[in-house]
Amino acid sequence: MAVPVIDLSKLQGSERAATMAEIGSACEEWGFFQLVNHDIPLDLLDRVKKVCSECYKMEREEGFKDSKAVQLLNDLIDSGEACKTLDDVDWEDVFILQDDNQWPSNPLQFKETMKEYRLELKKLAEKMLNILEDNLGLSQGYIKQTFSGNGSHNPFFGTKVSHYPPCPRPDRVGGLRNHTDAGGLILLFQDDKVGGLQVLKNGQWFDVQPLANTIVINIGDQIEVISNGRYKSALHRVLASANGNRRSIASFYNPALEAVIEPAVMSGGGKIEKAGYPRFVFGDYMEVYAKQKFMDKEQRFQSVGIN
Repeated sequence: MAVPVIDLSKLQGSERAATMAEIGSACEEWGFFQLVNHDIPLDLLDRVKKVCSECYKMEREEGFKDSKAVQLLNDLIDSGEACKTLDDVDWEDVFILQDDNQWPSNPLQFKETMKEYRLELKKLAEKMLNILEDNLGLSQGYIKQTFSGNGSHNPFFGTKVSHYPPCPRPDRVGGLRNHTDAGGLILLFQDDKVGGLQVLKNGQWFDVQPLANTIVINIGDQIEVISNGRYKSALHRVLASANGNRRSIASFYNPALEAVIEPAVMSGGGKIEKAGYPRFVFGDYMEVYAKQKFMDKEQRFQSVGIN
């Protein structure tokens, strides 16, 4: 059993129906899948790898050595407590790219390359949302319309650039703790040599295998709500490693903070089924998520709700 790998180019031919079914099954059974032949230029992906790795070396590596995670791990090792682990910290260097925040200056090609990449990923995200809508029996554009607060706001699109440097004691600290993602649809361009990403299915952890030039798709909490639980956001984590500096570039297509999220109305006008989730404002959910990211998502859903 393995995380599905789906050839997106097959949507264009006689295998369209089978490919749509593959995507639907992956969303229902895994909440994760990998895309090949996704139409993002491979030379662009090569440039993204290059500028992100160079950016870490030039602007981030030295700072990580003084980070809280490094300090806490060093303290733990020095303490001599053989069985203790760090359960509330991540062995991760991270920064966020948005249209309106400050981006790294180095290398010189970073801004131009990542701007181009984000445009391509946003197009792919909206294409995938249309596919999810078709599989769920929703009208075309339903999810984007919901995420935009019925056109009043822009959906949020952010890119998280992470590195997981070599860890001297990966048995004592994780790369990124178990969690589901708060938002809508996540598109990950992960390292094709250094693994570590795992997804939980039926109580067992499975590796999301590093495959060159693939885009990993995973379902966020808001798609779970809109689908009324048909598609599930899956718990996932990143293991720390003693070898290699794992690169991870995750782009998030999320609702605007003002958007109201609830189980969807189908094209015919009726509810999919009895609503199993509350109706809430996404910004309220994010306030809860900021405090409960590493707790059960069911608790988060129970904490929000409007009439």
